[in-house]
Amino acid sequence: MARKYSGNSKGFTLVELLVVIAIIGVMVGLLLPAVQAAREAARRMSCGNNFKQIGLGLHNYHAAYNQFPQHYGGSGYGTWGPAKSDRTPGNARELSYLVGILPFVEQQALWEQISAPMVDPGLPNFPAMGPEGTETTYSPWRTTVAGYRCPSDPAISAAGQTGRTNYGACTGDTPQGATTCGIDRFGNGSTNFSICRGTFVARAKMSFRDILDGTANTVACGELNTDDQTESITGITWENSGNQWGQDTGAAFPAAVLAKIDPLRPRNWIAGFGNSRTRGNNWAHAVSYSHSVSTIRPPNSENVGESWNDAEGTYSMSSRHQGGAHVLMCDGAIRFITDSVESGNQQAPAARLGRVSAYGLWGSLGTRGAKETLALEP
Repeated sequence: MARKYSGNSKGFTLVELLVVIAIIGVMVGLLLPAVQAAREAARRMSCGNNFKQIGLGLHNYHAAYNQFPQHYGGSGYGTWGPAKSDRTPGNARELSYLVGILPFVEQQALWEQISAPMVDPGLPNFPAMGPEGTETTYSPWRTTVAGYRCPSDPAISAAGQTGRTNYGACTGDTPQGATTCGIDRFGNGSTNFSICRGTFVARAKMSFRDILDGTANTVACGELNTDDQTESITGITWENSGNQWGQDTGAAFPAAVLAKIDPLRPRNWIAGFGNSRTRGNNWAHAVSYSHSVSTIRPPNSENVGESWNDAEGTYSMSSRHQGGAHVLMCDGAIRFITDSVESGNQQAPAARLGRVSAYGLWGSLGTRGAKETLALEP
C-alpha cells in the first residue's frame, strides 16, 4: 500500500542555502591567508636553515684552515690566446666566499670540478679554480646550489646563465669598495686598510681573532634579493655617476638617488631603468654590486654604487620575507633584522676602524672592532 505524503519533511530553504554558501565563502576567505602565511613561515624557516648551514660551513672552514674563506679569492689572471684553445681565463681573484666553503656544505663533487683544470672541446681551457664568476660557458658556475638560495625568492636564472645566491658577505658599515678597502687583485695591500670595518675584507685573510667586538655581536653575512626583472630597488644596483661617498669627509648616502625611485612604485626604480648591475645573479662572483652587503642603509633599502665593479656604494640587505631580512652572526646564530632597525644618521660619513659607527645599532652590528656595547634581544 502506498504511503501517504505527510507534508512534514524537512529541507533547506533557498535562504538557508544561501546563508550556508556565504558562511563557507567567509571561512575560505579566512583560511587562504592563513595557509599562505603558514607557507611563508615555512619558507622563512627553510631560509634560516640554509643560512645556518652556511654558518657551519664557515666555522668548519676556519677549523680546517684557521681563517675564513677569502671573499674576493681565487687564483689570479689567466692568459688569452688568438684561439679558444689557447685561452686559460683566470678568475681575477674575484671569487666569493661561497666557493671556498663548498666542501663544508656537502658540495664536494662540485668543489672537485672547480679545483681541477677543465678541458672541454670548443671552449677555453679553464684552469683550476675556474674563470670569473660571470663566465657562463663554465659549467660549475651555471650550477644552482639549493643551499645558496632562499625559497621565498621566486627569481630564477635563464637557461645557460650562472646560478644565483641570496646570501652575501658583509663588509661592515663602510661604503668603500674592494679597490680602496683591502687588497687589490694584483696582491697589493691597500693604503686605506683602516676603513675596512667588516668581517670580510677583500682578498685578506680574516679569522676569529679579528672579531674584537665578539662573534655574537658581529654580522658575517646577510640576505639579499636577486633581480626579478621588475626594476626593483633591492634587486638592481643603481649606477650613480660621480663619487658621492666618503670616509670621514663625505656623506655615506647620496640623497639625490631618491629622485631615481618611481613615486608610483616606491619599491622600484624609475621606468626604463635598464641597468645590468643585478644583485645575487652569480653565486661565485664576489664583486660589490652583486654579492656584498653592508650595514649602512636599513634592510630592504635601495642599492647604489659607482659604475665599476668594485665600487663605493651602499649595498643593502634585503629579502622576500615580510618586514626584514636574515643575518648570519659570526658565532653562527641566525637573526631576523627588521626594516625599522635603528640606523643612526644616514647623511653622516662612515667612520674608520676603532671608532663608533655613525649608523646606530645597525652600523654597530657590522663592525668587527669598534668597541660598541650592544643590547640585543634573544
